[in-house]
Amino acid sequence: MLGETKRDRKTERRSETRREIVDAAWRLARDNGLAQVTLRDVAESVGMRAPSLYTHFASKNAIYDAMFGDAWTQYQEYEAAARASEPKTSRAAMRHYARVYFDFAVAFPARHQLMSLRTIPDFTPSDAAYASSVAVMEHFAARMRQHGVDGQDDLDLFVAIVDGLVTAQLANDPGGERWSRLLDRAIDMFADNLGITSEGSRP
Repeated sequence: MLGETKRDRKTERRSETRREIVDAAWRLARDNGLAQVTLRDVAESVGMRAPSLYTHFASKNAIYDAMFGDAWTQYQEYEAAARASEPKTSRAAMRHYARVYFDFAVAFPARHQLMSLRTIPDFTPSDAAYASSVAVMEHFAARMRQHGVDGQDDLDLFVAIVDGLVTAQLANDPGGERWSRLLDRAIDMFADNLGITSEGSRP
């Protein structure tokens, strides 16, 4: 038909292969640890020789870069799915924001390491990969402004509290609840400091 867009099957296949490679890298990271992901193991996981992998990713850091962007995209999707259950009062909403991120982070330690801890030597995410994390933070800041929290120091403190509890949970009680059960209390302390009452609601 006139005006019909012709499919670029070569690009589609390349995109599918890249997706398969990234998924394989995540599986290896989950099983063996983030630092133990190797090009050879990734290639074997997708049924290709290591040199063939270079036609899709120039280096292991390029795979990490794709994983970094993918991780934050996964979080965007996870957080969007959780919005339906977001409470209306400010303090409860902030507890919700903290819980959504906390549960996502502790569910996959290797993913959290790549997203937030910079544990891979000489790896810095590209601007393109980093854009998804920037989008998450901009969205978070906008939602916090709805509850009267708009100072950068206050936002930084909130992030530090939640990330700190995530790190403590993963380091000291993986799979447990020792720090998970302190999350609401910590957010209440944050809200108390800012004078946000339990009855407070969005402006």
